[in-house]
Amino acid sequence: MSTLFTKIVRGEVPAYKVAENSQFLAFLDVNPNGKGHTLCIPKKEVDKIWDLEEEIYQELMRFSRSVALALEKTVPCKRVGMAVIGLEVPHTHVHLIPLNTMDEMNFSNKVKMTEEEFQELADKIHANVEL
Repeated sequence: MSTLFTKIVRGEVPAYKVAENSQFLAFLDVNPNGKGHTLCIPKKEVDKIWDLEEEIYQELMRFSRSVALALEKTVPCKRVGMAVIGLEVPHTHVHLIPLNTMDEMNFSNKVKMTEEEFQELADKIHANVEL
């Protein structure tokens, strides 16, 4: 059975995409810890990050770095935090979260955004991504 993220990759479920290449996709988390909270995923469905082939893992980190640098240019923050938890969706994903305080890494903290705010932010981040 396909995960939610595989359905996003296939275009079956909409997403606010910020970066994409042949192997990876980055999109805004629709239940974000803060504005700009982005998920980076391999397009190939693999449950656990440690099950990725080493080369794909390295490429995912390189892709995530590019997205994080774009986030820093787009969303006012002291730094971009990274987390790999993997319990929510059984598809490898890297959380990139713009941070000003440690509390913003707490996954019980969420912000609400309108569809228009999501799309505007996705477009701004996309404009700053250099792959």
